[in-house]
Amino acid sequence: MRITEIGAGTIGVSWTVLLAAAGHDVVVTDPRPDLAEVVDAGVRRFGSADLLERVVCEPDLARAVAGADVVQEQGPERLEVKQDIWATAAAHAPAGALLLSSTSGILPTDVAARLDDDAAARLLVAHPFNPPHVLPLVELVAGQRTARDSVARATEFLRSVGKDPVEIHKEVYGFVGNRLQSALFREAVSLVRDGVVSPAELDRVVTGALGPRWATGGPFLSFHLGGGDGGLRHLLEHLGPGMARRWADLGDPALDADTVEAISTATEDAYGPSREALTTARDRAETSVLAARSEILEES
Repeated sequence: MRITEIGAGTIGVSWTVLLAAAGHDVVVTDPRPDLAEVVDAGVRRFGSADLLERVVCEPDLARAVAGADVVQEQGPERLEVKQDIWATAAAHAPAGALLLSSTSGILPTDVAARLDDDAAARLLVAHPFNPPHVLPLVELVAGQRTARDSVARATEFLRSVGKDPVEIHKEVYGFVGNRLQSALFREAVSLVRDGVVSPAELDRVVTGALGPRWATGGPFLSFHLGGGDGGLRHLLEHLGPGMARRWADLGDPALDADTVEAISTATEDAYGPSREALTTARDRAETSVLAARSEILEES
C-alpha cells in the first residue's frame, strides 16, 4: 500500500516510521526546504535507517498524493490551511483514496467544507496521540458527509498497522482525548499557580497513582472497581457528594502572560533544557507500560 504523509513535523515523521515499519511505501510531502534532512533524521531517531528504503520525499503536494491509497494530513492547526491542503490533495489523489486528517480539534465537517461530495465522503479525522509510533489510540471522527464505508476502511487500515481506532460518535471540538487532557491540565495549572504543588510534584501524583490506574482501567472502570461489590453505583452513592463539592471548587485559571510565564519557568526549572533525553525516556517508558499491559491481558 502507498501512503502519503502531508507534513514532516513530529506527528508526520512518527506516522512515517510506524507505516514504513509495517511494510508500506510512504511518500512524505512538506514545502520546507530541509524536507529530506528532517525526514532522514526523524526516521533514524524514532525507528531505524533501514526504514528509509520505503520512504520517499516529494515537496510538491500534487505529485506526492498521485497514486496514494491513503493520504494522511498533519498540517498546521488552522482551518483555512487545512482546507487549502485538502483542496489540492483531493483533486490530485486517486478517486478511491482514503483521506485522513490528524487534526487535534478541528471538526471534519469544516475541514471538508470546500470539497465535492465524493471527496468529502472519503475524508474523516484520524487523530493520533503523540507519538503515533508508540501510543496505539486513534480517534476516528466522521463529518456530516463522511460515508460509513470510509469509517470502516479507516478502522481496518489502522488496525492493520497496530493502532487502536475508537470512533467518536459526535463531532465536538477537541474530540475526547484532548478534552480530557484540557480538563485535567486546567486544574493542574490552577493548583500550581495557587502554590498547592509544584509542576514536578504534580507529575509525581499523576505518574504514581492516576497514570498507572488509568493505563490499566480508565476513569470509569477504575471507579467501578473502586466501589467494591457495589461497583460505580455504590461509589457514587457514598462518595458522590464529596466529588460534587470538589467539582464546584475546581480552579478556572486564565492562561494570561503571568500564568504562562510562571508555570513554564517552574516546569523548565524542574526538568531542564534537554527535551531529547526526556523524549527518549518517555517513549521507552510508554512502550514498556503498553507491552506489560498487553502481556497481562493476553494471559487473563
